[in-house]
Amino acid sequence: MESRPLRCFVAVAEELNFTRAAEKLGISAPPLSRTIRKLEAELGVTLFERTTHSVALTEAGTVLLEQARIALDALTAAAHRTRRTAEPKLVLAVKADSDAGVLDAVVARCTAYPVTVRLCGWGEQPGLLRRGEADAALIHAPFDHAGLDFETVAEEPRVAAVAATHPLAARDSVTLAELGLSFSSPEDVGRFLDGIVEEHAVRDLPQLLKLVEFGTITTLLPESVVARYPRPGVAYLRVPDAPPAVLVIAWPQSSRSRAVAALVRAATG
Repeated sequence: MESRPLRCFVAVAEELNFTRAAEKLGISAPPLSRTIRKLEAELGVTLFERTTHSVALTEAGTVLLEQARIALDALTAAAHRTRRTAEPKLVLAVKADSDAGVLDAVVARCTAYPVTVRLCGWGEQPGLLRRGEADAALIHAPFDHAGLDFETVAEEPRVAAVAATHPLAARDSVTLAELGLSFSSPEDVGRFLDGIVEEHAVRDLPQLLKLVEFGTITTLLPESVVARYPRPGVAYLRVPDAPPAVLVIAWPQSSRSRAVAALVRAATG
């Protein structure tokens, strides 16, 4: 199966509109429709339910969308890694202000290979690794680790960030229940934090803390944030019963690079 029909399929599946998908691909709608029908004939399944007013994925289409994204990411990664074989450096992806204070030490310890740090936003590291745009990443667990290996770099307590006007702001510590939160696993904490980022379109930590200062949200953060981001309008409270913040270094499972292995040892040693 060629990549072009898959890219066409993914565009339609994401837009659920042939006209918009064609514009996204830079082609016209009729040849796009023919490509999809040819793909359906090749696979022997119907990928989309079409009416005059809507386009919807079938069950087979939903399965293909997941697998097509994996396949296309793998192709993109192969191209990136091949181009970068001539570059004598490692690329380490890190979300700004989310390295638990270990980034400088990790880079300094990896003396055998030069390391370039690529700053990125929330949740971007796994995609960068899968597409071959980064060799390794520092990222807080939990995260989407499909196709990735990882090892723990650091663990630290979490603190609650609340507005200085919050009724609990004068306390030294609080419980999750007092904050109106209940987590049965680290994954629950991850979903809670991801929900805040998505709902408020948060781009970085200063923006997140501004929302806290306004009283819009209360959130949990790694303890290392406290010293680096003092804010008069934000109070940081210990939360003894909150799951710890776990920072890991992640890399593609398919990697056989000695340089990546050296970077992992520098991060975990």
